[in-house]
Amino acid sequence: MIDENRVEAGALSATGVPAERVLEEVRKLRASDAPTHGGRLFAYVYDPAVPGLDELAAAAHRESAHVNGLDPTAFPSLLAMENALVGAAGRVLGAGPGTTAPDVVGSVTSGGTESLILAVKTARDAHPEIAAPRIVVPSSAHAAFAKAAHYLRVALDVVPVSPETLRPDPAAMAAAIRPETVLIACSAPSYAHGVVDPVTQIAAAAAEAGVRCHVDACFGGWTLPYLRRLGEPVPPFDFAVPGVTSISVDLHKYAYAPKGVSVLLHRDAALRAPQYFAYADWPGYTMINPVIASTRSGGPIAAAYATLRHLGDEGYLRLTAITRDAVTGLADAVRAVDGLRLMAEPESTVVCFTATEGGPDLFVLVDELTARGWHTQPQLSYDGLPASVHLTVTAAVAPRVAEFGPDLTDAVAAAQAAGPVALPPELTALATSLTPDALTPELVAGLAAGLGMGGETDGAPLPERMAVVNTLLDAAPPALRERLLVEFVGLLQRPTW
Repeated sequence: MIDENRVEAGALSATGVPAERVLEEVRKLRASDAPTHGGRLFAYVYDPAVPGLDELAAAAHRESAHVNGLDPTAFPSLLAMENALVGAAGRVLGAGPGTTAPDVVGSVTSGGTESLILAVKTARDAHPEIAAPRIVVPSSAHAAFAKAAHYLRVALDVVPVSPETLRPDPAAMAAAIRPETVLIACSAPSYAHGVVDPVTQIAAAAAEAGVRCHVDACFGGWTLPYLRRLGEPVPPFDFAVPGVTSISVDLHKYAYAPKGVSVLLHRDAALRAPQYFAYADWPGYTMINPVIASTRSGGPIAAAYATLRHLGDEGYLRLTAITRDAVTGLADAVRAVDGLRLMAEPESTVVCFTATEGGPDLFVLVDELTARGWHTQPQLSYDGLPASVHLTVTAAVAPRVAEFGPDLTDAVAAAQAAGPVALPPELTALATSLTPDALTPELVAGLAAGLGMGGETDGAPLPERMAVVNTLLDAAPPALRERLLVEFVGLLQRPTW
């Protein structure tokens, strides 16, 4: 016997719900989200502000939503679209006929993390004779490399970046290569600060050692080539650089496709070969997968294909020019405010800033900007690098730039007036002395309650202001930060019965 009241509380209704009511429920839930359009969200989403593009992508997604990428012989349309996306990404990144990398091949993945995991997996599996493989990355490399190392049981050798340049020293990267190293990685650009690593020197060191070199261009691979065409001094980073063996680029970032679509490129088919997984030793169909997933909806791939076809090369050049001008305006706004400084001169589509001595508490500033409708991304301090505020800039931001400067000035004044967050001494002592293993469920629950998390509210039970939470996390060493966040997110992710 079904308890109708109980079932109605969750997603599974007792008798079914009319379509319009379901959509109303979704809209009501979405009302609490950060805005995905309008140029006021500086992280997580990429909005070109192109009229009709969302509708086109949604229609293309609908046409192929039920197509299954598991078997390209059954659904050749998806294979054709994947090959077209790989070819487009290769062309943007310096590959294809008439280049020094004419044999580039690739695969479409669900996102940058999957692309990086596969880059590591492919490098590892190319050397089955190495019992304990290792990879070398700068400390500014995306956390997905650490995730890949964790999943694949590969050791991670991290090279610090300079506090001044925010880049790794190529000589230090080269010195970190060991006989067990299967991959060395660099960023174009790094997500946190938006600077391009010295790819030419790092790739040369990798080639000399006989090691693969992966360029993580997930974030900027679709804009850096267009910025170069616009006359910006973009350093070499793509397949024109000798020694670069693979590159990843996310189409759901600055190619402005819906999530989640990324492309992983290899310089030739032999380098890609270890990426595949095949299994025939069972009575069912022989499994052959180029990526991690087996069943894959064709919806995201079709949506990406439609987006690229509609915008075209000239469209991307235009959108990049608009974005570049927005970056310049935002950087000027930061420079004009006493108490703030840029972490680096913008090289791509990132504006990253921190506070000067005597400047505002950045975590309070982030809350003040949120209160004014600007959704930015706070970044915690790390290994001598100060806490900072990250702005991912898209074309949709351009019409809002003139509004940002005055609001930033007001937010800094409000943050200065409020003063820095002062954690209770006992909380500071816990954050600086606790080890991850010492955290008990009771202690975590008490911390969460004290920070205003985990309450019985509709939607995400989070405090309206996050400065106290971020200050606590910033005071904790990275290992404790990780454990605290795991526990806090675990408190948020509770089933609706």
